[in-house]
Amino acid sequence: MRTLKSADKMRTQTLDAFQVIADPSRRQMLMMLSKDSKTINSIAENFDMSRPAVSKHIKILYNAGFISIKDIGRERHCVLKQDGFNQLQGFINYFDNFWSSKLRKLQSILNEKSKQ
Repeated sequence: MRTLKSADKMRTQTLDAFQVIADPSRRQMLMMLSKDSKTINSIAENFDMSRPAVSKHIKILYNAGFISIKDIGRERHCVLKQDGFNQLQGFINYFDNFWSSKLRKLQSILNEKSKQ
């Protein structure tokens, strides 16, 4: 029973956007999907890993909001989705604003010093 609970925790564990893109294979999958939507099988053809391993990466990207999956006939097509990228952009924007504010303050101090 203990093993089952551990397996359930692993299955339902969600990763934040930075954990998702930390994996080079997932980053490569995102780059591939930036060119066009692809089936899971066509994605798998580009990697030296099993089809179930690719599916696991796809599931992680899906759960984090980086892709959507559309069933077209008997195939599942992966398409980029903006949600995961918005989380990354929000974090980056926060620190962009932080550093811009610090640089403006520094410039103000330097301008005051140069007037003296």
